Amino acid sequence: MRLFFGKPLIAYTIEAATESGVFERIIVSTDDQAIAETAHQYGAEIPFMRDASLSDDMTPVSLASVDALHRVDPGGVQYQYIAQLMANCPLRTADDIRISYKQFVGDNVESQISVTRYGWQNPWWAMRRTATNELRPLFEREIVQRSQDLPDVFCPTGCVWWAKTSALRREKTFHMAKRTGWEIPWQRAVDIDTEEDWAMAELLKHLSTTNKQIHG
Repeated sequence: MRLFFGKPLIAYTIEAATESGVFERIIVSTDDQAIAETAHQYGAEIPFMRDASLSDDMTPVSLASVDALHRVDPGGVQYQYIAQLMANCPLRTADDIRISYKQFVGDNVESQISVTRYGWQNPWWAMRRTATNELRPLFEREIVQRSQDLPDVFCPTGCVWWAKTSALRREKTFHMAKRTGWEIPWQRAVDIDTEEDWAMAELLKHLSTTNKQIHG
């Protein structure tokens, strides 16, 4: 509900989904009446209110998607595919949704999640720090290798997750054994979970808007 460049954060996800043109239905699952009313104003359906048992801070969000499937298609015959679009990823675009869907269908896999490359920080050189400030590498072999000799590593982001509905009903998670990854540029991959993430998203949105104005 927090305003992001003049609109509630959730509006950007609903608008991208609508503009993509790939969905038969765009449904928001929430237990909050204010969120439901705002989502409806921006064109989403709210055919049910999410149960409190699926609305705490511990329940995996995939279970909310499974619950939505059971509610809108209890027989499991109406929909072949489902996308989970997290509302805290406002920078993903309609094109991102369309392109990821094309890869997902083309690969003919049961699930696909969006991923992005790590930035200037090298994850292979990650370390834990003990209570006495000792550093212990997570990857002891890779820590001594040159960065250019190490393979690319990708980080999941909640922008666009796809699954075959039959597989999601069975597995109850998008993290299936043979899931694939669709790469989204880091500039559109921000998951807003902290105030620092929010500031980063605002900066990237501002830069994107400025560039569009400059280039017409």
